[in-house]
Amino acid sequence: MNIWKISVHNLKSKPLYTLLSVFILSLSITLLLGIQQLKSSFKYQMENNLGNIDLVIGAKGSPLQLVLSSILHLDNPTGNILYKEAKKIAKNPMVKMAVPISYGDNYKGFRIVGTTLNFATLYNAEIKEGHTFQKNMEVILGHTVAERLQLKVGDDFLSSHGLVDNNIDLHDEKLIVVGILKPTHKVIDRLIITNLESIWDVHNHKNDDGKAHENENKDDDDDDHNTDNKEITSLLISFKSPLALLTFPRKINKNTNMQAALPKYELNRLYEFTGVGFKTISWIAYLILFISGTTIFISLYKMIKEHAFDLALLRTYGASNFQLIKMIAYEGLLIVCFAFILGFSFTKSGLYFLFNFLENRPQQIILQEVPLNQVIQIISLVLLIIILSISLAIYPILKMNISTIISNEK
Repeated sequence: MNIWKISVHNLKSKPLYTLLSVFILSLSITLLLGIQQLKSSFKYQMENNLGNIDLVIGAKGSPLQLVLSSILHLDNPTGNILYKEAKKIAKNPMVKMAVPISYGDNYKGFRIVGTTLNFATLYNAEIKEGHTFQKNMEVILGHTVAERLQLKVGDDFLSSHGLVDNNIDLHDEKLIVVGILKPTHKVIDRLIITNLESIWDVHNHKNDDGKAHENENKDDDDDDHNTDNKEITSLLISFKSPLALLTFPRKINKNTNMQAALPKYELNRLYEFTGVGFKTISWIAYLILFISGTTIFISLYKMIKEHAFDLALLRTYGASNFQLIKMIAYEGLLIVCFAFILGFSFTKSGLYFLFNFLENRPQQIILQEVPLNQVIQIISLVLLIIILSISLAIYPILKMNISTIISNEK
């Protein structure tokens, strides 16, 4: 007696129930795997891009906005601060490294960041081709920028004003590519980096209403480039000791017209907010999994009741209860196998198209695989639900009265 063939035949005999069971279970698996992969990617996105940054100082406003704009480069800045005030903060003995950044321009949607050479060290970024910027209007490209825009060392381009790609408000000064960074899988991969003076220069030739500005004062030729009246977007700080986090931010917020934001704290808050959405979808997936288990139980139970006579005949021809139970179990496991194949396929294809769509945007998107232990937990949970469904469905087999069933059928 080939129990396996009988199980397959039983599934084919009720295609609607089989397809419904497989679809509902695969939908649950897709949601569970998908939400775990999104959570892993989102958490990696935040933690990986912090680099060695302990504190961000910028204009008053939303601290989360300041962190998103200055570290993840996903939002508009809260405003500008005076560079001379930032330099005073940088000289504090508790500060290990202070990296100014200034932006307001883009090229093809990729942000152009004016900064110092220390910016690359925050992300352990290294030059792959060419060299770092050495004078004004020279830029180095993140790996993704160079790859996406097909730019190479020696190319030049015109930047657009603002953080959104446009062909209307173009600057006149050409930026020259002098270097390309190695891939880091961090936000720096999607940035165009230059010195602060380049950002100041491209904006100094226009005033607020777009008219030509008068030449800079002759004092601008001094060694410090007359930076007293210059502005930057924010200051990224690394401390010598974590103890500085206890007092330094409070002093900045209380005694200056700037604000200090803690990246880890703000991003953890953001993760908690988004975690509510992740949990909601997860509970929906668990509910669908319960419905799937119920559907499989009903399908198997209905099959057993409808084929009670056939099962009784199998018993009379020598089949044991264990063989009949195996037949039912094979049906349930076949449904699980098909559901897992579909679930994994739906998850991979869905996330592929989602991230492929997002990949065309200038923001950094990194898809992380679901940790193996979480995959094992999901598989174990699904198998537990199916085993429970099968266990409940085989109850009529255990209580089967062969003589009564056969006599009633006759």
